[in-house]
Amino acid sequence: MAKAKATVHGAISLVNAIANQKGATLGIALKVEVIVETSSGKGILLQSKNKSFSTRLINKTVEKIVSKKDLEQNKITITLDSEIPTGYGLKSSSAISTAVALACAKIFKSKFSEQQILLAGVDASIESKVSITGAFDDVCSCYYGGFNVTDNAKKKRIHFEKGQTNLMAVIFIPKNRKRGNLKDLKSLSLVFEKAWELARKANYWEAMIINGLATATILKSNPKVITELIEKGALGASVSGNGPAVVAITKKENEVNIKKVFSTLEGNVIVSKVNNKKADVYEL
Repeated sequence: MAKAKATVHGAISLVNAIANQKGATLGIALKVEVIVETSSGKGILLQSKNKSFSTRLINKTVEKIVSKKDLEQNKITITLDSEIPTGYGLKSSSAISTAVALACAKIFKSKFSEQQILLAGVDASIESKVSITGAFDDVCSCYYGGFNVTDNAKKKRIHFEKGQTNLMAVIFIPKNRKRGNLKDLKSLSLVFEKAWELARKANYWEAMIINGLATATILKSNPKVITELIEKGALGASVSGNGPAVVAITKKENEVNIKKVFSTLEGNVIVSKVNNKKADVYEL
């Protein structure tokens, strides 16, 4: 009998990685908590109040970390609690797979490096078709917090730093969950490349605005909202991931003005601080 708990935070997109396999993300404080317990028997049992996550993703992640022998000899119970809305581009699946991998590695004392634990979630995401790119950019901000600019194809962090602590992410969750065709993002690959180069040089907000206008146009969000958010004082604004959530990053004192822009649209708003805290895991 063993038990471990992992806490991993969510993230938002600054540069979408689908076009070029190069992304940039920023950690936010919304979190996922996973408790993994072993008992006698076999099989993987999932328990959660929020039912909208991918069971296949979680099972695949466990199989990447836990040996066949250990899987045969243990019943593994996973209890999941997430503050991150699923399916809106706020990296819930990256946070969940990373938390599951961390907790399993802790319990089964696997000798995996940090990178190997992160890649377990990335590979499981691709195999369970939860992500096209495996979302290494998302996983980095969920795990490390702060700003992360990555080359997903090479699985490398190219640039990273902590975010300013006075920043808030004002997140709009639209009622209408329509998304455009993700393949169309590739038609603007030169634009995303430029945005990524800006992020790599720490011009995060310019990168985010360019990404916002490009993704909003393709993914059936209204690009005008991005412009309005900037006019009202947002530092950067964009569709997050593949949407449909729209995020504005702003200083605390501007939060009310940003919320006003969203108040004319159908949906609800979540406000989250920027997160610089690394994921943690411990035995219970």
